[in-house]
Amino acid sequence: MPHAEAEVALILCGALARDVIAISRRRNWHVALFGIAARDHMRPERIAPQVERRLQELLPRFRKVIVVYGDCGTRGELDEVLLRYGVPRIAGPHCYEMYAGSAFDTLMAEEPGSFFLTDFLVRSFRGLVIKELGLDRFPELQPLYFGNYRRIVYLAQREDAELLARAQAIAADFGLPLEVRQTGYGRLETRLAELIETT
Repeated sequence: MPHAEAEVALILCGALARDVIAISRRRNWHVALFGIAARDHMRPERIAPQVERRLQELLPRFRKVIVVYGDCGTRGELDEVLLRYGVPRIAGPHCYEMYAGSAFDTLMAEEPGSFFLTDFLVRSFRGLVIKELGLDRFPELQPLYFGNYRRIVYLAQREDAELLARAQAIAADFGLPLEVRQTGYGRLETRLAELIETT
């Protein structure tokens, strides 16, 4: 979503795009948004190279570029790329911690076998999880992928009856209890504001 007046570009994970757009509009930020496909989370080794390609494209065009990604399984590779280019990224290991804040650690301590959903993941679960893992073709693999989970925790960004019903259906399909936490945008918004509003 390029913005004609923008001097700041955000390279962001597709899983965060809807929320970052909403935050940007509400705060009247003049930023240009450039997404990376959320499906790259299934192959996290792709994330750092994709971000680097975007950096090479955008750094000559914008006064500042900010990366809106957690580490997201890159094992530090993303931060190595950003260090080379002198580009900041939003703090946090992944979006679950960004949304839930300190409650994320509490939830994991209570039950390490927690599978987390966000609004994005609820909306895209069939395509991003079921199809990408091949469970639509090989449902017998489900216990191999999900057999160690004990509950599903839905970190909801907004109150939406349709999304809640979908989350309930996902939990029922996996035979797991569902816990819903209304998080809003959590630390995603506050951390992003710190980076953008101090530029």
